[in-house]
Amino acid sequence: MKSKLLAEAIGTAFLLLSIVGSALMAANLFPDQPGLQLLANAGATGLALYVLIAIFAPISGAHFNPVVTASMVMERDLSTKEAVFYVLVQIVAAILGVMAAHFIFDSLPIEASGNIRSGVALWASEIVATFGLVLLILLARRQSPGAIPALVGCYIAGAYWFTASTSFANPAVTIGRIITSSPAGISASDAPGFIAMQIIGAALAYGAYKILASDR
Repeated sequence: MKSKLLAEAIGTAFLLLSIVGSALMAANLFPDQPGLQLLANAGATGLALYVLIAIFAPISGAHFNPVVTASMVMERDLSTKEAVFYVLVQIVAAILGVMAAHFIFDSLPIEASGNIRSGVALWASEIVATFGLVLLILLARRQSPGAIPALVGCYIAGAYWFTASTSFANPAVTIGRIITSSPAGISASDAPGFIAMQIIGAALAYGAYKILASDR
């Protein structure tokens, strides 16, 4: 269990480091070009996800995401007790990953985000983004598990662009991004709405998966 939790901790921390670090770098390099900032942020996150999942999947499953962990409990691949530890580690590691990004870019460890992310369009985006991510993972586990690192990395990089919310799709990531004033941040008051929509998206994805899997 220790190795699994350490893998989840390192993987989640580096995921947040890639999200926030690339946002800070892009803001420094392209201060007046939000399109290039988003392109850099999406690319760095997608590539990091590919590497992190490929490395840590054999150890912990490379969830890095509480709703993915919950879906594994539903599939009986993980006990409820293990899942609780997974989620706690993911949340703490997400916060530490953001703090590490701030340290690297010479910022304060914790900076309250002022980025307002609220409204029906953004909430719907989080349902869609999380639905797609969880369904992809569940189906790929049955059909082509070796492709999951590439599939998830490509999906998230693409979802940065086809969702209005830039596809957080992860409660731990959402919590971590509360403490950064970078373009990747989200205000603390808006995070609960995002997390609620992510849970709804994951539940819908699991329901769709059970229907799709029942015909096989």
